[in-house]
Amino acid sequence: MARPRSKNKSVCQNEKCSYYRKEHGKEITKQGKNYAGHQRFLCKHCKVVFVETKGTPLYNRKLSERKIKAICREFVEKKGVRAVERTLHIHRDTISSLLHGLGSHAKEMTNHLVYDLELNTYEVDELWTFIKKNLKNLNPATISSLNQAKRLLQQL
Repeated sequence: MARPRSKNKSVCQNEKCSYYRKEHGKEITKQGKNYAGHQRFLCKHCKVVFVETKGTPLYNRKLSERKIKAICREFVEKKGVRAVERTLHIHRDTISSLLHGLGSHAKEMTNHLVYDLELNTYEVDELWTFIKKNLKNLNPATISSLNQAKRLLQQL
């Protein structure tokens, strides 16, 4: 007797698939793990294999999840990029790249909250108020991404 299928929370990450990010009717199966240890999935509709971190700031990063969390903890403690570089022994360009990825992910998340989930701008603004308190620790590219997202919110 075959064992029952486990519930799979992933959705298809292929933009060309008719089940792109749709929960209902999806057919996603596990396809082992990649060299970094992340779970791989196969969409049976479009036959595309993707990794569990696709669509997140952790996607295509050579740092471990533990190191990324450590970087985020350092920034919460109001440390600068160079201070994080000294304490964690990670190059500042890598840290800046990670911050830029986190900023662009925040921008995409805001667009999703406003346009797809149709949240009120006041609700999303509360999120931005929390983030704005920590702006002085970000690099200029991330700050400009955050400002662009804020302008989009104000246009609504």
